[in-house]
Amino acid sequence: MLPAPSEGRPIRDEDFLLPGSKQLASGYAIYGPSTELVITIGCGVYCFTLDPEKRIWLQTKGPMRIPENTQEFAINASNARHWYPPIQSYINELLAGRTGPRGKDFNMRWIASMVADVHRILCRGGVFLYPADQREPDKPGKLRLLYEASPIALLVSEAGGMSTNGVENVLSIQPSALHQRVAVFTGASIEVDRIARTEVPTGLYPVSKTLC
Repeated sequence: MLPAPSEGRPIRDEDFLLPGSKQLASGYAIYGPSTELVITIGCGVYCFTLDPEKRIWLQTKGPMRIPENTQEFAINASNARHWYPPIQSYINELLAGRTGPRGKDFNMRWIASMVADVHRILCRGGVFLYPADQREPDKPGKLRLLYEASPIALLVSEAGGMSTNGVENVLSIQPSALHQRVAVFTGASIEVDRIARTEVPTGLYPVSKTLC
């Protein structure tokens, strides 16, 4: 949710081209054995569960916090051969487990839905990765900045986590198009910071381009 223009005029496309830090609220609904609504209005993240008989929402979690460290990661490993070398090296470190450079075992979880994966991270920790890859080198990622990456980044930030596109904080990116795409790494702050430090020197992601 973004602030409305103050002039009282009709909404224009450019009114949506604001960095994620300008968002007033963010949230998502997730469906399964129960229906849950996770939301922030800028003062923490809270989860509400629908009572279908009374038709009311009951707060069931919150404020939700993401531990700064983790031993879980979510990434589509079927794309491993297409990743750029820094991401391949990072994931290989995690897979090496306690005998590798990280000195601990990591578990991989992948639901193939960012909302579902991030919901798990908000509930118990972890890190989610959706990098750009070498199949489409002119595209800086797949997820949409304005209505996928930024809303999730606000929720994660309010829960104590971090989000980056590999170069800068997702919430700091100035959009230049409604359907602009970005790489997304979000979740536990220590892991996201490590990914950002891994990605910065590569210069592989064309983050300044406006592509759909």
